[in-house]
Amino acid sequence: MYFNDNTIIYFNGNFVKAAEANTNLYGQSLHYGYAVFEGIKSYKTENGTKIFKAQEHYDRLRRSAELMHMPFNYTTEELTALSYEVLERNGFSDAYLRPIVICSPNMSLSKGKESYLAIEAWEWSNGYMANKMRITTSSYQRPNPKAFKIEAKVSGHYVNSILACQEAKDAGYDEALVLDGNGFVAESSGANVFYEKDGTLYTPAKGNILPGITRATVLDICKELDIPTQETFFTPDEMRGADAAFFCGTAAEVLALDSLDDVPFTKQWDTTLSATVQKAYQNLVLGKTLEEFKLQLG
Repeated sequence: MYFNDNTIIYFNGNFVKAAEANTNLYGQSLHYGYAVFEGIKSYKTENGTKIFKAQEHYDRLRRSAELMHMPFNYTTEELTALSYEVLERNGFSDAYLRPIVICSPNMSLSKGKESYLAIEAWEWSNGYMANKMRITTSSYQRPNPKAFKIEAKVSGHYVNSILACQEAKDAGYDEALVLDGNGFVAESSGANVFYEKDGTLYTPAKGNILPGITRATVLDICKELDIPTQETFFTPDEMRGADAAFFCGTAAEVLALDSLDDVPFTKQWDTTLSATVQKAYQNLVLGKTLEEFKLQLG
């Protein structure tokens, strides 16, 4: 599904076949989830293959490594160049990139002594969720920000995401809405969330969420299009039955939600401000500007 015998990845200073790459079974990352990673997408545009928000993603990867006390000396420019080479060697345009920083063997609970970078990629022309999803409030909470560096994208944090997502699927829903320790909406298992009511878009405030790069892009879009936004704390009760809602993330892009806990969102999606944001984002990732999009809107 993700690679074949000819797939090339970057690993530990070399371009190698994915099928032949290997790592140490005594590695700290395997045993303790002590690794940091990114999810990045590239697109086929009128000006060739372009990685969307490469600088922002690789700045965050480097920051995640720093927060986890991992030795990691690549620059954002080096990481970006390596990513384009991985895409070129595999002949990919519409693709998903997964850079990950793992650590050397260490069975003690101490910071990493040495790190290894891998950059993997596979073809991917659509998000990992379906539009108009039915979601449910999860019994799992977002990790306590006093217990983790939740602004870092750390592998071990995603055990929480797996549990929340699978619980929702087992109950017949498409995805989960995860709350923070205070009962406020945080995010989905792997994306940020917005809801629309009376001409304003609301999204959870920072503090208990991973403030995603797509979330920041959506806020930029809204500012440019004069769509009011509020970053605030709110409960599922406030979100249920709103005009519209969507998840957003690099893999998810901008995806409409159908209902929360079987309560439908009330407006026809195509008539909402949220739909306008979705279309604007789709234009941005293909290399078009918001100015061009505004001209399309008239």
